[in-house]
Amino acid sequence: MEANRRITLFGCNIDNVSMEETLHVVEGFIGSGRPHQHVVVNVDKLVKASRDEQLRRIINACELVNVDGMPVVWASRLLGKPLKERVAGIDLFEALMRRAAERGWRVFLLGARPEVVDEVAATYARRYPGLVLAGVRDGYWQGEQQEADVVRQVRDSRADLLFVAISSPKKEQFLGKYQAEMKIPFAMGVGGSFDVATGRVKRAPGWMQRAGLEWFYRFLQEPRRMFRRYFIDDMAFLWLLIKEAARGR
Repeated sequence: MEANRRITLFGCNIDNVSMEETLHVVEGFIGSGRPHQHVVVNVDKLVKASRDEQLRRIINACELVNVDGMPVVWASRLLGKPLKERVAGIDLFEALMRRAAERGWRVFLLGARPEVVDEVAATYARRYPGLVLAGVRDGYWQGEQQEADVVRQVRDSRADLLFVAISSPKKEQFLGKYQAEMKIPFAMGVGGSFDVATGRVKRAPGWMQRAGLEWFYRFLQEPRRMFRRYFIDDMAFLWLLIKEAARGR
């Protein structure tokens, strides 16, 4: 990846790439055969990273970092470091599943409840008949022995792509700890993408996505669960933006 594609915002390295450029980078990762970790950052994750040094180190060690969240794109413009576009995790997941079927890349799905991850596997196997599923496993394990079993299962699958749908920052920590051992050319945390893929959670209409209001649509779906995240925790992002602007001046 060209050095000038990477910028720093709020203490985190971010790659200023479009969706098509992202797919090109991923293709290069898979061609290399070496392990690479990907992460998407949004307001919530940047706020967490500002308080969690370990999470910030993991993000900054990732070989590819995309922004999933229009508020971060808008902030980049205000700070004079304009990002090309938002690369939503669910859109990247969908694009990579399609490309995996076209190129014969092996896919491992890890995370969520057993019935959810099984449904994701069945859904994409129907949608893309050429898709090669190297492995499928739910995201519920306990203790070091079970975790070691998960790592071994992923490694032995010889997958090209690993999609991890467990909560943040657990997925970043898991990949940061084991990605080199699992030896997956491209590993990506996909958050709630499995729930969206199975229709359990609906995405906002296109106009709300373009207007940067997808978070509000999510809040309307689960107001009790999302109120604290969006209206209390994420308000700290405004303070981060003020501090970042002050440093820039």
